[in-house]
Amino acid sequence: MGAGHDHGQQVLRAGAKHRGRLWAAFVLLAVFMLVEAVGAWWTGSLALLSDAGHMFTDVLGIGMALAAITAASRASRDGQRTFGLYRTEVLAALANAVLLFGVALYVLVEAVRRLGEPPEVLAGPMLAVALAGLVANIVAFLLLRSGSKESLNVRGAYLEVLGDLFASVGVIVAAGVIAVTDWWYADPIIAVAVGLFILPRTYKLGRAALRVLVQAAPPHVDVAEVRDGLRAVDGVADVHDLHVWTLTSGMEVASAHLTLGAGADLAGVLATARRVLHDRFAIEHATLQVEPQDADGVCDGAQW
Repeated sequence: MGAGHDHGQQVLRAGAKHRGRLWAAFVLLAVFMLVEAVGAWWTGSLALLSDAGHMFTDVLGIGMALAAITAASRASRDGQRTFGLYRTEVLAALANAVLLFGVALYVLVEAVRRLGEPPEVLAGPMLAVALAGLVANIVAFLLLRSGSKESLNVRGAYLEVLGDLFASVGVIVAAGVIAVTDWWYADPIIAVAVGLFILPRTYKLGRAALRVLVQAAPPHVDVAEVRDGLRAVDGVADVHDLHVWTLTSGMEVASAHLTLGAGADLAGVLATARRVLHDRFAIEHATLQVEPQDADGVCDGAQW
């Protein structure tokens, strides 16, 4: 095991300590999502509708984050789930990315269709609703900013709110242009810009979640350097069957087989190896198997 065996509690704290802020952002955005949806119907604005749709994914994403935190907390008390339900956070983030991708595609398709013959919109009410939505997004952004550095799911909600904040600015610009010039093309053009703004952030979130689910090594951990670090431990002759992956946000996991040289101190090797993993690579949870150098056939390695 890594230094300190409280890795599960660290993960729970990473999301759970932001639960109050998540709830506040959830309620705030849910209210303004309804306001924007009604405003889009009233004004006929596609840009405002796209912002309401994006805000809907914000609300849904934060709701999934809250559900994942609750599920992980309860599952940690179930002896059959030895790692709890920490992956629910990552699954929720992936579902969030898929939903956001769908919203972006819908907005883009509808915007292109409207470019042929843009309908009139009510610029005044559109501007008022967009300003209210901007205020709501700024508050939610500030609520989620600190948690985005500690939890993948909070980060997903944070990125959506950030995108929605810029989308609200775009809607305000479109409403201003229409109010001054009656140039109705501003509405579908801003809607296209919002859709294009959403897509790359959706891709990054989905890629991060998939990287965890396929158990790839964390991007900030060089597996070759981990192997070299373990080989440099006094008493270690070789390192094989090394695996490094992320279980969920803030929980890096490693396993390895260490071949010991003659006369090596078992306890000293294990203590030093886990200290190297903890101090140099921030790997809190490690399972290390030690093998004598002259024991042929003790480990045949994985065959899959």
